[in-house]
Amino acid sequence: MADEPLVLGIETSCDETGVGIVRGSTLLADAVASSVDEHARFGGVVPEVASRAHLEAMVPTIERALKDAGVSARDLDGIAVTAGPGLAGALLVGVSAAKAYAYALGKPLYGVNHLASHICVDQLEHGPLPEPTMALLVSGGHSSLLLSTDITSDVRPMGATIDDAAGEAFDKIARVLDLGFPGGPVIDRYAREGDPEAIAFPRGLTGPRDPAYDFSFSGLKTAVARWIEARRAAGEDVPVRDVAASFQEAVVDVLTRKAVRACKDQGVDHLMIGGGVAANSRLRVLAQERCEAAGIRLRVPRPKLCTDNGAMVAALGAEMVARNRAASSWDLSADSSLPVTDPHVPGALHSPTHSHPHTHDHVHEISKENLYS
Repeated sequence: MADEPLVLGIETSCDETGVGIVRGSTLLADAVASSVDEHARFGGVVPEVASRAHLEAMVPTIERALKDAGVSARDLDGIAVTAGPGLAGALLVGVSAAKAYAYALGKPLYGVNHLASHICVDQLEHGPLPEPTMALLVSGGHSSLLLSTDITSDVRPMGATIDDAAGEAFDKIARVLDLGFPGGPVIDRYAREGDPEAIAFPRGLTGPRDPAYDFSFSGLKTAVARWIEARRAAGEDVPVRDVAASFQEAVVDVLTRKAVRACKDQGVDHLMIGGGVAANSRLRVLAQERCEAAGIRLRVPRPKLCTDNGAMVAALGAEMVARNRAASSWDLSADSSLPVTDPHVPGALHSPTHSHPHTHDHVHEISKENLYS
């Protein structure tokens, strides 16, 4: 529909330069430039390498997204960008680019939260989010349970990892098994041919006195590493597929068990799973089984939308425009520890005009002309 906001989103919180364009809740373009190969030889993401890669990829990726969407930059109703959390240097590249484009185009700017964006992206696949929705976000940097009653203004933390994130644990175990980086996809692949009950690895924070919704994967990671080291020290072969399957089962068992428990305790009948680890095949299967048994509706975006991407940022930006939320001020900065309770970073002095639903005062206070050519 013509009156649905057309928004471009920029995501640079880690090692993926993502640019997405959505109209309302319809995805028009999802362009990604990944620097993962540049980090593989280091066994993890190097912040300075990521920042430089974002700088080189930014303009070409934006141009590709506009071409894929078949729209002109002048047609946009707003520009959204991940303001945090994430790697400070990487975030700064995205925020600087978004501010430059927004200023040149005379468009409103929306600094949004990375985690809230991971929740909102599901609207591009399954329609409007029910309110409330419980969200389980699992990635290399985050393992969180969040309750969203309004994705643009009310996201409440229910639980989080107290040490390693789930994705981080996958990377570390893959490294111990000499399977390379990133660890998530390769562990998933090997696990499909292994026995998930072969080795009884521990389930962290699942005792009766432990926090109900928090996660811990450090102890599991250490237990797996020591098991592998003991086998190697004894001169025995390491059953890589069984280790991968048993480790993966320990992770997804805890994630899904706590997510379903949170839904029951809070009286929420929808569970959304997002973040890079949401692409894991076993997590999807076990979550579906447990949700069906508990009468909970499960929403999981397709794998490409689970990893970091610009589409999720554009989706949240479009929701901000549609709900007439205040745009961000021009002094927007990156915040590497932006709390999820701040779905977006508005400008205190700026409010929407009444002349057009997709136009904001601060744009015209600063830029009367379209400077983009």
